[in-house]
Amino acid sequence: MSAPTVLPVRLVSDTGLDAAGLSPKNRQWAEANGFSGQRGKLLALPDGEGGIEAYLFGIGPEDARPAFVAGLAAAALPPGQYKLEGEVGDHTLASIAFRLGAYRFDRYREARKVAELVLDERADAAEVDRHVVAATLARDLINTPASDLGPNELEMIVGDFARERYMEINVTRGEALLAANFPMIHAVGRASAQEPRLIDLSWGDESHPKVTLVGKGVTFDTGGLDIKSAAGMLAMKKDMGGAANVLGLAHAIVSAKLKVRLRVLLPVVENAISGNAFRPSDILHSRKGLTVEIGNTDAEGRLILADALALADEESPDLIVDMATLTGAARVALGPELPALFATDETLAQDLVKTGLTVEDPLWHMPLWGNYDGQLSSKIADINNTGAGGFAGSVTAALFLRRFVSKAKAWVHLDIFGWAPEARPGRPVGATDQAIRAVYGVIRQRYES
Repeated sequence: MSAPTVLPVRLVSDTGLDAAGLSPKNRQWAEANGFSGQRGKLLALPDGEGGIEAYLFGIGPEDARPAFVAGLAAAALPPGQYKLEGEVGDHTLASIAFRLGAYRFDRYREARKVAELVLDERADAAEVDRHVVAATLARDLINTPASDLGPNELEMIVGDFARERYMEINVTRGEALLAANFPMIHAVGRASAQEPRLIDLSWGDESHPKVTLVGKGVTFDTGGLDIKSAAGMLAMKKDMGGAANVLGLAHAIVSAKLKVRLRVLLPVVENAISGNAFRPSDILHSRKGLTVEIGNTDAEGRLILADALALADEESPDLIVDMATLTGAARVALGPELPALFATDETLAQDLVKTGLTVEDPLWHMPLWGNYDGQLSSKIADINNTGAGGFAGSVTAALFLRRFVSKAKAWVHLDIFGWAPEARPGRPVGATDQAIRAVYGVIRQRYES
């Protein structure tokens, strides 16, 4: 059997047609079809025998061209095998973009064939593979509905994940959470038919710098007794997007064998409604010892994160990074493409923003504005879980979490969306990875393998 034909896809900017190396015949064909490198435009070049010899793909103007533009080509091309040519730029990043642009979630329908990329020798194949696997893992988990991904199923998946990477794993479930002093994780998840739990993974040499990742794992969020509207609940299978992206990041770190002592903490619950659901005005005790008045049961993510962050902080790690689909306020402020970044280390925050832009994984630095701490005050407890007045919701959520971190050398909180409401380069509509490449890049720079 002959090898499948690998067709070139030549990336052409809106000023690059002259430099595209086209034959006179192909140049004439491009002009006749109005192709001049317009962003997202695909043009097949005929071979003169009824077939196709190559494709041209427009990548638009230099000042408006994202590094992930090759992802648009993957989404536009028919199934087959391709190689990138022309104005590719960074072959590693373009290859990641192409493969992620071809992502499809086909668990519940017949799998569709997609465009496949044959890597150029200038691409770092290992980096491409680890980031495609990381992003695909996050996307598949977020896309899976709670009917097939409750706390039990997520624990099973994480268990397989850990065993495949020779990671240690420990799980604390149900009533054992109270005995182990994780009262807020227990309170948020106790109304579900599936027990709440804390999943604790570790990997790497204990003598290396300690890096701890914490991911919000709410497999479905009804809002609790402060129930969401039907429209507000529709996308809440994605409320475990923090845990999904943290797992993707953990894969990248382990795959690259970075010199860190990695710990991954995933508080996993379903915020359901039943007779024993926690209530507005309840006072919860926390692992840190702080008491928390419940202003709204729909602000549950910060409660489970707080117990996990307090555990992470007890080791005084070099770095704690948490990811969570935490607040609508972050989406109102920054939209779906820009996760809000809060950090106790300004240099680290700047490095994350800079790296994120470089690898097409943008973040936006937001302030831990201490003047807003008073909005979290309570007359009968140490702190309230919601800010008074409704202002700066993502900031007050971050300030709430900061109360539970005091020993770590640096802490980063990422309020992500985990969803693409419309397609963009390398990100089809639906679940998406966020912050994985940016955080991985900075950790790699700081703790080079």
